Amino acid sequence: MKSLNLLFAAAALALAGSAYAQKADTPKAATPAPAAKEAPKDAAKAELIDINSADEKSLMTLKGVGEVTAKSIVKSRPYKGKDDLVKQKIISDKVYADIKDQIIAKQKK
Repeated sequence: MKSLNLLFAAAALALAGSAYAQKADTPKAATPAPAAKEAPKDAAKAELIDINSADEKSLMTLKGVGEVTAKSIVKSRPYKGKDDLVKQKIISDKVYADIKDQIIAKQKK
């Protein structure tokens, strides 16, 4: 009986080792390089929407900004800062949280 248990244990170890070896030999999916992850951030910074000069169509590309809100943004210009949209109650805090990294309020010199 003892030798039968040893035989089963040896077989189990052999199968486990075989499965591990196959897993170890399987190539992993390539992960993107850190620079590739940062590229969209840089692109997004380059494509900030200026709430002081953007047209209504551009403003409507922002999450939570529809036609009425876009018209309100244009009508209430100029803005000293992008948070003026919330201060002037043009958009809600939630919408602002969603778009704050996509907008800017450039000042005229």
